[in-house]
Amino acid sequence: MNEIALIDRAVMFADEKHKGSIRKGDGQPYIFHPLEVLGIASLLTKDEDILAAAVLHDTVEDTDATKEEIEKLFNSHVAELVASESENKRKNQTKESTWEIRKQEAIDTVKASKDIGTKIICISDKVSNLRSFNRLILDKGDEAWNNFNMKDPLKHYWYYSELKNALKELQDTAVYKEYCFLVDAIFNRYLKEN
Repeated sequence: MNEIALIDRAVMFADEKHKGSIRKGDGQPYIFHPLEVLGIASLLTKDEDILAAAVLHDTVEDTDATKEEIEKLFNSHVAELVASESENKRKNQTKESTWEIRKQEAIDTVKASKDIGTKIICISDKVSNLRSFNRLILDKGDEAWNNFNMKDPLKHYWYYSELKNALKELQDTAVYKEYCFLVDAIFNRYLKEN
């Protein structure tokens, strides 16, 4: 199977699973985010499994897709990469109360992973999120934080700083440099105030 076929199938699957969903904050169709993550990841690798998993990264976490379904339709490596990006949402608890636990688990997963694909998908996802945060803050100021489960910008800074350390393997790339630039651009003001 060639790269185009696998990635095309992943895009179609993600589009179908995210149909009707919108992004927090900007209200854009959700599929724009996984497509942006795919684009960012493509700057770091041409590996078809990693790129397919990049566009599928939120399907298990945010839709009715399962890891088993991803494995059956794609392959076990793609399924493992998607699983590495999928938080345990703890459905019987509020998202606000589990935010720090979920983020620490994500940090630990990235730190422990020996698969560069996990790190590539993580940084691609986070650069997309940071770009969105930045636009939202430029548009709405401090009110932007009210769109998220965690309203404290310093908690977000902790999360993104810890990930920055966990992703140092990619520090010579433009994507990592953009990540660091966005973290500074978004959070320096809040750090100066505290």
